[in-house]
Amino acid sequence: MSKVFLDANVPMYAAGKDHALREPCQWIMVEISEGRLSAVIDAEIVQEILYRYGAIKKRQTGARLAKNVMSIVPEIISVTSADMETTIELYELYNSDQIPARDCLHAAVMINNGIEEIISVDGEFDLIKEVKRTDPREIAPG
Repeated sequence: MSKVFLDANVPMYAAGKDHALREPCQWIMVEISEGRLSAVIDAEIVQEILYRYGAIKKRQTGARLAKNVMSIVPEIISVTSADMETTIELYELYNSDQIPARDCLHAAVMINNGIEEIISVDGEFDLIKEVKRTDPREIAPG
């Protein structure tokens, strides 16, 4: 089974309030936790979760979610200087206000670790030709 990269928005939607993305994202998280979907994250995913929940003044909720994600997705890829160099290359190559630097970083980690697919609700990844984005709604039943 090939590994997919899990974007931070998937566990955040899964844990969040009622939303059209909540159930598909919950399904993804169950598939990962039960071993039917092999996923990895990078260290920046944990930071994104903590940052987002800190910004909305829910630090304890963010800490719990980050710990849960780390237990469900135990393979956390460290970000290396080579990843940062690739991040800068992607950032310059795409030169787009539509692609945040953090998404260039995730794509760089994926490229440098042979991971081709990311599960994300962020359409910005569709602009990065080196990776393939799968929307949770595309694979979740119903």
